[in-house]
Formats: sequence, C-alpha cells, structure tokens
Amino acid sequence: MTVDPRAALDRFVAALEAHFAAVASRRGDEDSSVDDAYDVLADAFDVYDEAIGNTYGEALPVVLADDDDDDDDDDDDDVDDVDEDDDAEERLGGIDDADLDGSDYDEDVDAIR
Repeated sequence: MTVDPRAALDRFVAALEAHFAAVASRRGDEDSSVDDAYDVLADAFDVYDEAIGNTYGEALPVVLADDDDDDDDDDDDDVDDVDEDDDAEERLGGIDDADLDGSDYDEDVDAIR
C-alpha cells in the first residue's frame, strides 16, 4: 500500500505538534503521554520517510536510532566494535566523508547544514 506523501507529511507535522504539547505539559518524569507522543512521532516519521522514498526516490537527512531495550546489555560488551566513522556520520545527520571531499570549504559547510 502506497501512502500519499502529502498526507504522511501532514500526519508527521501533527505528531511533532502533539509531541511538543505533551513535553510542554509533562506531569513528571514518568508521564506516559510523553512516551505515547514519542511513539506516535517515531511512527509518523517512518511513514513519511517511506512515502517520500517510494514516491520520489528521496531520503530524509535524519535516521531514527533503534530503541531496542533488549539489546542494551549486549551492546555494552561490544564497545570495541563501534565504528568511529558511523558515530561522526550520525552527528552530521547522515553526511559521511564521501560527501565532504575538502576541495571546496563552502560546499562542504553547506552539505553539513
């Protein structure tokens, strides 16, 4: 089933607004409305990302982190397996070294933005 990208974008924007409202009116550290809004936002992002990719062949410059609580204990043992280039790419929002060749500083700065 193909989702209309415009409808997915509208849902994503509404999810952003709902998440903001939940965070702004938080009633404590364990407020379930914030967790629920987070989940809805993550789902709306995924739907929009897929819709824009399927319809226009475009990718968003943002990647959601996996939220697997079950793997947290296993990941602590694999600290040596972390690739520093992957960490840098995440900090730059998906831009890797191939995008920044150093030949033109202004273009490289624009790529980061």
